[in-house]
This record gives sequence, C-alpha cells and structure tokens, in this order.
Amino acid sequence: MAASFVRNGKKASTAPRYCLQFGNSEHPQIIGISTNYETYIKGRLRPVEPVFFLKPTTSYLLSGGKVEIPAGVIAHHEVELGVVIGKRARAISKAEAEAHVAGYALAVDMSARNVQHLAKKQGLPWSAAKGFDSFLPIGPFIPKDHIPDPHNVMLTLQLNGAFRQNGSTSTMIFRIPRLIEHVSSIMTLEEGDLILTGTPDGVGPVNPGDNIQCTLLDSTGRELSRLAFDAVAREGGYKFSADRV
Repeated sequence: MAASFVRNGKKASTAPRYCLQFGNSEHPQIIGISTNYETYIKGRLRPVEPVFFLKPTTSYLLSGGKVEIPAGVIAHHEVELGVVIGKRARAISKAEAEAHVAGYALAVDMSARNVQHLAKKQGLPWSAAKGFDSFLPIGPFIPKDHIPDPHNVMLTLQLNGAFRQNGSTSTMIFRIPRLIEHVSSIMTLEEGDLILTGTPDGVGPVNPGDNIQCTLLDSTGRELSRLAFDAVAREGGYKFSADRV
C-alpha cells in the first residue's frame, strides 16, 4: 500500500479543481454518510441502516483555500472525520473492515441547504446541494496508526472565532466498520476513496467573508489535524431560485 496521500490541483475556468489521490487510485470516490450522530438527529427518524450520498472530486479544497458560495445559496458547514480506504473492498464484513482503512482526514462537508430542501420538497435528487466546486475542504492525510481509536476523537469547528461544532465521534450511530460493510455491499470501494462519516450537532450557515477553523483532537486534547478556509462569493455560474422545477 502506498504511504502518501497526494492531492493534485487542476485549474478550472472559475475555481480550483482538486482531485485527491491515494496510491495509484486515479478516480477516487467520495461517499458521504447522512444523519449518523446521536446529537444531530434531534427528533428526526433514526436510520435503520447507513444512508449515503456521493460528492464529486471537483468539490475538494485544500486547507487554506476559499469556499465559493453561489448566488442565493444558503451554505451550511458540517465538520466530519473522513476515512481513507487503503485497498479494494467489495462486500466485506465489519470484522474485515479495519484492514481496508489506510487512514483519516479532517473535512467539512459543505451543503447548499436551500437547494437541498427544495429538491426534497419536489421529490427530486439533491446531488447539486453537495456537489458545488470547493464544497469539500479537507486537511492532510493522517495515517491509521496515528488514531488508535477513531471513535474517541473530537471534531471542532469555529466560525469567525466562535465555536459552532464541538462533538465526539463516540456518538456515531453507525461506526466505521459498519459504514464500510454497508457501502461495500452496494458499491466497490477502491484505494483512495474517502468516506465522510457524518457530522455532530451545531451545523449552521456560512456566508461570504466568514473564516472557518476546524480541529481534530484526541481524547487527551492533543491536536491531530487542523483545517482552515475562508468563504467568498462565487463569480458567475449557478444562481439559486426557489422557482426552479
């Protein structure tokens, strides 16, 4: 298994386009897990199995970059622990799952909330709400042995210096082995794929001009990773309208 976590930036016409690569994987997938924290569900129906969605690799944004918020979009932050797959996984069991993990990464799954809500109201898919360029800020790769227990780390997010999210991965509804088991029963996971494991409570809006600082801490409070980015208004491209069908 390769020992590096490589990000290659590709310039698009309006924004940086990032492709995350691990080892020899040239076309990694991004799988996001929805509603996976006890502190987040708050009255929502508790899922009976993991629910997931996909994000494009063009949503990757390196720490220090700028999240571009399209006109009219209400963007929300969701700080998450990402799991990097180290080898191919197809229909594997929970017991086998850890052997397929290469490491982790701190990430923020940005969501266009009004785009998502309108799509749900109309009974339509909501891929667009998760798929805008720059809507996945991500920190550096963390080798698996640097986090002995990924279910006992803290995720924090500060917006303009004020804490908005501060939650423990111990409150996950479905733990990482179950996530890998479930996703791999449906679609093959390849080396370099990323699974976003869900977000704790405190999700809220991000506006152009905001600064976001995130940390991943171990059980003693030691910092394992840091992620920072600014939000700006996107020039051109998509504009949200509630009249869209």
